[in-house]
Amino acid sequence: MGGRRARTEAEWSVLLTAVDVLLGRVPELTEQLIGDLAQHSPLYDLVVPRDEHWQQINEAMRYGIEAFAARRSDARKDLVYAEELGRRRAEQGLPLDLLLYAYRRAGRLTWDALLDIVTEEDPDALPVLARSAGAMWAGIEQQAATTAEAYRAGEREMRRRSDERVQALLDALLQGDAAPGLAARAAAGLDLPEQGRYAVVVLPVDRRDSVHRVAAVGGMRLFWRMRAEQELAVVALGSCTLEELAAELADRCHGPGGISPVVDGLAELSRARRLAETALATCGAEERSLVRLSQRLPAALVVGQPELAGELVQAVLGPLLELDPADRAVLLETLDAWLAAEGSAGRAATRLYCHRNTVFNRLRRLEHLTSRSLSRPHDLVALTLARDAHRLSAPTGP
Repeated sequence: MGGRRARTEAEWSVLLTAVDVLLGRVPELTEQLIGDLAQHSPLYDLVVPRDEHWQQINEAMRYGIEAFAARRSDARKDLVYAEELGRRRAEQGLPLDLLLYAYRRAGRLTWDALLDIVTEEDPDALPVLARSAGAMWAGIEQQAATTAEAYRAGEREMRRRSDERVQALLDALLQGDAAPGLAARAAAGLDLPEQGRYAVVVLPVDRRDSVHRVAAVGGMRLFWRMRAEQELAVVALGSCTLEELAAELADRCHGPGGISPVVDGLAELSRARRLAETALATCGAEERSLVRLSQRLPAALVVGQPELAGELVQAVLGPLLELDPADRAVLLETLDAWLAAEGSAGRAATRLYCHRNTVFNRLRRLEHLTSRSLSRPHDLVALTLARDAHRLSAPTGP
């Protein structure tokens, strides 16, 4: 074993003689250890089948005893087996502290048996054996450390596989896979109710700002998924509202982004994703906010029908689009300001840094060009929808 001093020939003679006898007693020691462990905790028998446990303890003790009496250059089969056993116990779910207890209890039984053998065969050699105690316990601690490291590695691997499986289930739900029991399996894997209040947030991946991906905020749980062109968050809302969700995310996920309406279960995540994507589609090129679909329903209707949206733009704004770009931009900007000011020319003028009469003049010119009146509800709806369609279809600018 690494780090121990070289044994004398007298020590080798005593040790090899005792180990030869001890190896013949391994089955007996195995039975004793199995009984001790069962008395220490019932989990050993509950987690590890008794026949399997007996065989593995028998092998581990044999390799450990052989390693104790091995030359420095010999391969450490005990450590290889300790690594295998650590991973196996992690898969079976035996607590690590019980696994380490078993190793150290096995070491105690082995040492006591060695003392008994030397006492029976050659009592005068006990001082010689005692000088090997440090090396033996160092070897046992090395075995315990190896099995603990392998156990933790096994746990990490199982968590990774479990996470990948759960994420695959979540992706399938977002995609609309209707496989039987899919929502129930995802609920179990994510520790979420199958029926509950959920929403989906969609962000483009080519956004300017980084995303602070919180896993829980304000009583809500978020599960993030990355796609080629989107980043999504499935949100378990609990009793929270969409307004609270948007407020919590505002400083962490600068827009543009779309938030779906509330859906009533995991099986509806695909619909929520589509609605969140529609909300995102209502964001213009320069938008920097997270928008809820309920705030953008008219624009959502427009982006949902791109062919009809193009016809609407031409039918309503056609004459306006023939103007010089700078002239057209002024009229559309004035319309935007007037709509944002809820029809107040005074507030629109403040936004535009001009006189209110200038606003009136521009709006009258727009009405003349489009043959639409802002005072008629039907015309106002047509102008508003056409403006949304033009804004969302234009790559940049008004």
